[in-house]
Amino acid sequence: MKQRNTLIDFTRLFDILPYQQEKYPQSKALNCFQGGDLRHYSTDEILKKADLLSCWFLGQGYQTGDRVAVVPLMGSPDWMIIDFACQQIGLILVPMHPTASLHEMGHILGETEARICITVNEGIYYKIQSLKKDLPQLEHIYHLDKSSAGYFQSLEGKTADKALLTEVLKIKAAITPEDLVCIMYTSGTSGIPKGVPLTHHNVVSNIKSILTLLPLQPKHRILSFLPFSHIFERTSCFAYMAFGVQVYFAQSLDTLSHDFNMVRPHLCTTVPRTLEKMYDIMEQRTRKGWMMKRKLILWAMDVGKRYKTKRSLMAFYGLKLFIARVLVLSQWRKKLGGRIRYMIVGAAALRPELGRLFSAGGIMTLTGYGMTETSPYLTANRLDPGLNYFGTVGIPVPGVQVRIDQPDEDGAGEIQVKGPNVMKGYYIRPELNSEVFTEDGWLRTGDIGKMVKKRFLTITDRKKDIFKTTSGKYIAPQTLENHFTASPFLSQCLIIGFNKPFVSAVLVPNFETLEAWCKNQGIHWTAPEYMVQNIKVVKKIQEEINEYNEQLQGYERVRKFILADKEWTVEDEDLSASFKVRRPQVTSRYQKELDKIYG
Repeated sequence: MKQRNTLIDFTRLFDILPYQQEKYPQSKALNCFQGGDLRHYSTDEILKKADLLSCWFLGQGYQTGDRVAVVPLMGSPDWMIIDFACQQIGLILVPMHPTASLHEMGHILGETEARICITVNEGIYYKIQSLKKDLPQLEHIYHLDKSSAGYFQSLEGKTADKALLTEVLKIKAAITPEDLVCIMYTSGTSGIPKGVPLTHHNVVSNIKSILTLLPLQPKHRILSFLPFSHIFERTSCFAYMAFGVQVYFAQSLDTLSHDFNMVRPHLCTTVPRTLEKMYDIMEQRTRKGWMMKRKLILWAMDVGKRYKTKRSLMAFYGLKLFIARVLVLSQWRKKLGGRIRYMIVGAAALRPELGRLFSAGGIMTLTGYGMTETSPYLTANRLDPGLNYFGTVGIPVPGVQVRIDQPDEDGAGEIQVKGPNVMKGYYIRPELNSEVFTEDGWLRTGDIGKMVKKRFLTITDRKKDIFKTTSGKYIAPQTLENHFTASPFLSQCLIIGFNKPFVSAVLVPNFETLEAWCKNQGIHWTAPEYMVQNIKVVKKIQEEINEYNEQLQGYERVRKFILADKEWTVEDEDLSASFKVRRPQVTSRYQKELDKIYG
């Protein structure tokens, strides 16, 4: 698709609204589901609502620099209007993850001295209320559930005082690109949350760098369903508005199938877990139905996993791909509304074969890499010939520099970055800045990676997660975890072995696949906590481990394993907000079993 060359003339995040109004005025700029129907917000309506809400804040005595905490779930027009209203009068937004513990929320509200907190629903509203006695600066708490007391009614404002509107315009004019726009909190997989202050320039520079990369045109449709407390989805949604596309917000994860078919989007941002679940559904079909159908699906998926790029398609493979796509692989596009052509995949590593498979099915998967500290985009694969390499996270986006520090014999080392999108330092935690920045000003990402074909970055592991066994061999656990979860019988994996004589693992089976296999084998299926102890189930998982061990060096092979009876989730605090396994948390849960393994 031919890309547009447009003059990018906004310097502050809230400038995107008048920019869209001038360049691509929309009658359906932001859209959401209300009572089963779609509610559309025009660019003009969003501008007016943002101004009215800014007036309310000023009328309540809020001043430039005050912090406004929000606890969203998915995005919505309301959240973006609140965001714009705060931005244009210099209020600093502090998003919190709805899955954060009460302790974490209290820490963030206290550290930022937030004066107001707006939550997605009544449940979180009452959680915040329980903290209020220890937070003297927290004056107001509201939620966005219209049916309950405590609703943030100021979103429904219709008129504003002329003097306040004049004041809004005055403050807007005084805000500079170097002013703070938000403080994003990141806790990673351990430690207390760290505040990441981002300026308008940080985020806007990142948006501008990806406007030339994404294959979007005005009035294309986007479906947003990732958590809006994450910088990945927030920056993406603002970028969509700069493109002039129509942004639709999903109702919930439970309604995604319905929402995709109603909206029929052209593109969405997603995380690897979504694609893995879609793949699991297709893989389960290979265990059901008549034999020829199962063989056809397996054949089509095998063809898809060998997909590279259009330029590299040979005639015979191209014919097989056409048949596989028509008979099997096109089902993914149909399930997602039939019009989707691209998925931007971030937050965690995507298995290369899944990227190839979905791309072979007509949904080009473009993987990227970023951090909260970098607003977040650092690298991305692209559609242009020669600029997409499966198994990597692409090449640096314009304006971003990437270097590999102290590479080993394989070229791998810590990834360090520099660019206008990088934060200046953690919020009131100066002691952390010397750890995260080099003397010459590069940000240490904490990720280990290397360059492939001289320009494509691939992530191999987290620096702090790499460990050495007692035999002196270094183990990169994330690489091994991705390797074993390629098995259709395994959903999650945690590799263990620090200062141990051999590598072991805690494994979460793919219970849907396992149940189908049990029924096919005549094994009575009961609750997961009993099935993980079933001798035949354990034997089957051992067979899978043996098969995948064959592809590894001897010191990397999993010798023993523990089967977990439930999936690790953010809600249970086993995963971070960006879906990474919290290793200390999960390890401690299975410490007794691990002690027996190494006893």
